[in-house]
Amino acid sequence: MEYNTIDAHQHFWQFDPVRDSWINEEMAIIQHDFLPQQLEKILSENGMDGSVVVQSDQSEKENKFQLNNAAQYDFIRGVVGWVDLQAADIEDKLSYYQQFIKLKGFRHVLQGEPQRDIMLQPAFKYGISLLNKYGFTYDLLIFPDQLKYAAQLAAAFPYQPFVVDHIAKPGIKDSLIAEWEKDITALAAYQNVYCKVSGLVTEADWNNWKATNFTPYLDTIVAAFGTNRIMYGSDWPVCLVAADYAKMKQIVDDYCSKFSASEQAAFFGKTATEFYKL
Repeated sequence: MEYNTIDAHQHFWQFDPVRDSWINEEMAIIQHDFLPQQLEKILSENGMDGSVVVQSDQSEKENKFQLNNAAQYDFIRGVVGWVDLQAADIEDKLSYYQQFIKLKGFRHVLQGEPQRDIMLQPAFKYGISLLNKYGFTYDLLIFPDQLKYAAQLAAAFPYQPFVVDHIAKPGIKDSLIAEWEKDITALAAYQNVYCKVSGLVTEADWNNWKATNFTPYLDTIVAAFGTNRIMYGSDWPVCLVAADYAKMKQIVDDYCSKFSASEQAAFFGKTATEFYKL
């Protein structure tokens, strides 16, 4: 079976300086609207057939916006939305969202939570416990200090598919690796956990990164997850703070050139297609 090439992690937004306050002045290059017609051309130029759009605002209004985009553009193969997993009516919400064929899973901005282990709180875990029943995946947006909590979550729900976004954002700029390497390797021991090779350039020195800066981190991810539980994601347009799409993709293209043809096919599409049921 032939698989399409898939960018497993990108975003769209109509820029709102209040709602999108995380996009600060340092990131002025992305203080604009980024919409499907812009990405469609970029994907085509870079040999990609489709993408998975991931929430960037924690609201159900965001789900409507992204599902509307997905309904209009065939290249958007899946949507990772947001839902309040701790809501009293969480099961009703999941039942409602099951009708949207392109809605594949959910994400919460765990990296920004003051309570670092919020994912282990009973109400949150109850929400997670229902996802598999309704066929939804879960994206883990975390910082390295939360990897140990993610491992406990993965252990508690062995049948729930999880994927770590942005290799858990190690401190590439400062060459911090030891603690992250230990903790992400421990998380990868759980076979229900996958990893997106995305967001690399944004964790590096935006103006002075070199491709070799990423090699130790990529080596760790491949050693931990193997080549069948990793997937390519651009993190467009956030990546633009440090690199355009082509430069960012070149990093992984060059790194994966040593993979076999089947391993490259898995990384650039097959794994994302199967994980998200695209």
